This record gives sequence, structure tokens and C-alpha cells, in this order.
Amino acid sequence: MDDPGLVGRVVTGVDYRTRGEGGDYDPAWSWVALRGGRVVARAAWWGGPDDDEPVNLNWFDVGEDDIEAGVALLRQAPYDVEYELILPADWQERPDARAAAQARMEAARQAGMRRLVARFRYRWTPADGLPARPGRLVFRPEPDDAVVLDVLRRVHAVTLDAHALQAVEEGGLNRAAQAELDFFHWCPSPREWLRLAYTPGGEPVGIAFPAYNHTGPVVGFIGVVPEQRGRGYAYDLLAESTHFLVEQGAEYVLADTDETNVPMAANFTKAGYPVVQKRVHFV
Repeated sequence: MDDPGLVGRVVTGVDYRTRGEGGDYDPAWSWVALRGGRVVARAAWWGGPDDDEPVNLNWFDVGEDDIEAGVALLRQAPYDVEYELILPADWQERPDARAAAQARMEAARQAGMRRLVARFRYRWTPADGLPARPGRLVFRPEPDDAVVLDVLRRVHAVTLDAHALQAVEEGGLNRAAQAELDFFHWCPSPREWLRLAYTPGGEPVGIAFPAYNHTGPVVGFIGVVPEQRGRGYAYDLLAESTHFLVEQGAEYVLADTDETNVPMAANFTKAGYPVVQKRVHFV
């Protein structure tokens, strides 16, 4: 889009700022639909500063009475990536937010996307209290990607995560594991922050990846191997990741999990992570 200021002509509660303005969006990946010189739909795709193509669409605006404009915009844009609809935590209880969300969802469906999953977005701060470290596990860095891939394959052999299940369905366990490893390397924080967890006796338990993505500090990944599940170890991994990020200077920590992943959502609640948004993913 040649004139990024044009996006501001439609008012929403979403903060659109270009990278030149200190925001996240590239004007080249920002599109609008015009009718008679008036903006009737707009979309901004997002990616990291070093990405050649956008990673996802996470800013999409269309009027409730002009869904076809949003459909046309999504169909004509050249980006075949996931749509992450960002919503307030209470969007289903607010008529205005619910109507706006439904318009965007309907436009995505008509443009050929399907709903994959809804997710909780958490934002922890020190005011929520550091979660207690149970002290049951030993955490070690693991520089060998082959070892990490083996653990990731075991984690994804039995998983509740919708994105991992989709990757397994499309390309098997190897593809799902490689997608996670690619994410680890994509993050600007050191790969060395990745930790494998073991029992004091040396039995493998899982993997924790506290990280900084291109937005801020995040619980990048938590996974427990199948034979160690049922012991509450995911909480141990989450607590360790939180402490680690705080030790690196993080003043907040972001995290996500599927609404359908009830055990992991319970661990976030136990660790004091409040839900601040809900996000619906379309592919």
C-alpha cells in the first residue's frame, strides 16, 4: 500500500503502526479495499523484521454490512498464511465485539479459510507473583538439534495442540518436530535458552523454551514426553520458564494455549497467568 495513512480512515480498537512509527507492520504488507474512494475493508499481514514474506494475518477490519469487501480483499491478496483473529478476553459477552468478530470470521470463511482453533492469550507480570518452583526436575541446555528433534517427535506423538496435530496430519511427526525447531531458530533470543528437563535419576521429561519472539518475552514452547505425563510436570516447565525470563530481565511474559487443551490451561491458571485476550485461528 503506497499510502499507509489511508488505513487510519476506518476506526477500530486495533493499534496499527508501521515499523517506521515503532509498530509491527510493513506498509508493503498492508492492503485496503476501496469503493468510490472510501475504505471499506483493510488488512495488515505480520512478519518478523528479517522475514521475506509475512508469517500471518493478524489485523483485519471489515464492516458488518459489507462482508463481501473483506472477502474480496482476502482473496486478492497474495499471501497464503494463517489468519489470527485477536479478540478481547470477554468478546463473547460484549455485543459490539461479538458482532465485529462474527463479521471477520464470516469473511474468512467465505474467502476459503477454515477455523482451526481458539486460543487463550496470557500476560504474566510480577504483580501476579512468581510461580513456585517445585524443584523436582533438572534442567540442562541441549545444543544438539538432533537430540531436540527426537524429544519433539516424542512430545508430538501424543498431543492436544491443534497446530501440532495439523502438522502431523500434513507431514508426519518429522514435519511437526521440524516446525517447532524452526520456530526456536526464528526467535531472536539465543537458541541456548532451550532447556531439556530430566528427573534427578536422569529420565527425560520434556522440553522448555523460554524465549523472546519479535514482540517480547514468551513461553515459547512447553512439552512433556508421553511416558511422563500425569505427574504435573508441565507446571514445572512453565514455572522454570517464567523464572528464567525474569532472570533475563523480562518485565512481563506472554503465552498461549488452545482453549481445548484443558490440562495446560489449568497449569497457566495455577501459575498465576491471567487471560488477557482470546485468539481464533483460521487456515
